[in-house]
Amino acid sequence: MALLVKKYGGSSLATIDHIKKVAQDIAADHQKGNMVAVILSAMSGETDRLIELSRSVSDMPPSPREQDSIVSTGEQISTALMAITLENLGCPAQSYLGWHIPMITDSSYQKARILEVGKDNLMQTLNEGKVAVIAGFQGINDKGDITTLGRGGSDTTAVAVAAALNADACEIYTDVDGVYTADPNICSRARHLNMVTYEEMLELAGLGAKVLQIRAVELARKYKVPLLVKSSFGGNRYTWIREEESNMMEDAVISGVTLDRNEAKISVINIPDEPGVAHRIINPLAESAINVDMIIQNVSIDGFTDLTFTVPSTDLHQATSLIEKVAHEIGAKEVRTNDSIAKVSVVGTGMKNHPGVAARMFKALADENINIQMISTSEIRISCIIDSKYGELSVRVLHGIFELDNSKNK
Repeated sequence: MALLVKKYGGSSLATIDHIKKVAQDIAADHQKGNMVAVILSAMSGETDRLIELSRSVSDMPPSPREQDSIVSTGEQISTALMAITLENLGCPAQSYLGWHIPMITDSSYQKARILEVGKDNLMQTLNEGKVAVIAGFQGINDKGDITTLGRGGSDTTAVAVAAALNADACEIYTDVDGVYTADPNICSRARHLNMVTYEEMLELAGLGAKVLQIRAVELARKYKVPLLVKSSFGGNRYTWIREEESNMMEDAVISGVTLDRNEAKISVINIPDEPGVAHRIINPLAESAINVDMIIQNVSIDGFTDLTFTVPSTDLHQATSLIEKVAHEIGAKEVRTNDSIAKVSVVGTGMKNHPGVAARMFKALADENINIQMISTSEIRISCIIDSKYGELSVRVLHGIFELDNSKNK
């Protein structure tokens, strides 16, 4: 007997027929004698509908607290429908909302972080032989207010529950059958991966791979929760996400190539080269929760320097407004922006033990006359900012140069 946590996304719950099929799969696991906790997203398209509904009644944007109260009802509906469907199949079940568990979070509405997961109520339900059907994406703060975890938050809910229950595995069912060496829509020869490490998945998720929410992977690594990604529409393929194994040391150097189009570049020109000036530029962005990715500062010439960094393109307008104000205060010459860029990255734990990966990457791009504007690295990742028009080409070129479509499965 195993304790399994199974998460199903909105595309898996798009219609009542979808819900019935998922219920049959859950009941089959339960009938094998497993203890099963299920985390559900809202039905496909429901969260967008609820967000639009919350905006339709006022000329002003809804308060984050009230919007969280509205959008959380999507998961309330899907969990109740699933519990009813399971009972109809003869599989005892009980639904749980965030406050039932309780799933305690901070008060950062729309992007709340989990502080504590109550396990007593869930374990009682599981020990009674019932399936616990849990609303993903939502929690409750210390005031009793409903909070939501941000888009993709049901993945994080699933991992948090799996960690609290010490589950044998956390299975993520979605509309894809696992992780690939590249986006198959960009690279037709992308290869399916049977296994990636937490570190690789963190990099891939952070660089644009849409398989899992990065917060979910961070939690899984912290609590050593094995993740299994499968398609809810059938098929035998899957990807395990877990700790690196010792026999992987000589495996493929590169596990995947990613492309992130949600990038914009800001350059502050002719800044007085003084202590603290970088902090003065970047700090307003941090205070506004705008993530800064790559940063390059040029060598000082005659007491002046340039600072260039990237932000999500969706935050460019707000970031530019903040930076222009700071630039005026510090006496910078001008602020330049560019949203016609993309970030291409290669990821793999094998890079730690194989020199020359960067050289091969840079040469491959140069051979295609693709100019590199910025570079950043980690122990298992190299990222380059390039013109967006070369994004898909760069993925295919790098996928080929590192022989990802021909190397053995991991």
